Amino acid sequence: MVVLGICGSPRKQATDYVLREALQLLEEKNFETEFFGVRGKNISPCKHCDYCIREGHCIMKDDMYEIYPSIKDAEGIIMATPVYNGGLSAQLKSIMDRCRALGAVDYDFLRFKVGMAIAVGGDRIGGQELAIQQIMTFYILTGAIPVSGGAFGANLGANFWSQDTLQGVKEDEEGFKSLRKTIKRFALFLENFELEKD
Repeated sequence: MVVLGICGSPRKQATDYVLREALQLLEEKNFETEFFGVRGKNISPCKHCDYCIREGHCIMKDDMYEIYPSIKDAEGIIMATPVYNGGLSAQLKSIMDRCRALGAVDYDFLRFKVGMAIAVGGDRIGGQELAIQQIMTFYILTGAIPVSGGAFGANLGANFWSQDTLQGVKEDEEGFKSLRKTIKRFALFLENFELEKD
């Protein structure tokens, strides 16, 4: 089973680090993983022009075409975002919105895939749960199954306090506790769906 990790940070800092750690945990559970980061990529916002509905593909030929096949092929998706103004990054939101082109071709392009979220904030209470909620809403709207880590530390998903430094996120024991709990449930959902397919 393939898990796609999408990093919504334009910097190679805390969010990038945490997502790679999450994928490493999944590799230790024998999942195949793929990393996609927005850093250095040209991904334009959706124009909602309906070209994709008429023609079956997006009118904007940019780096979004690198990730379209991976989104379609993955069984699980992890979206990770830094917290910007109490929400997710504009770059990750652009990826979500540009998935409209996938939905225009196949309405069920994410149906029954398993999704989880990671948010990294500069403050301990800096909007992580609001950012995660936006990611979960995307999963719900597209038919994916949103998975959290459960009560007592990971209610909506994995959330980190970076203190605006890479070192800060590395030292966030509570953040890594929330990540391990969320990864455990995420993997369990993926494994159960695989058993049902067999």
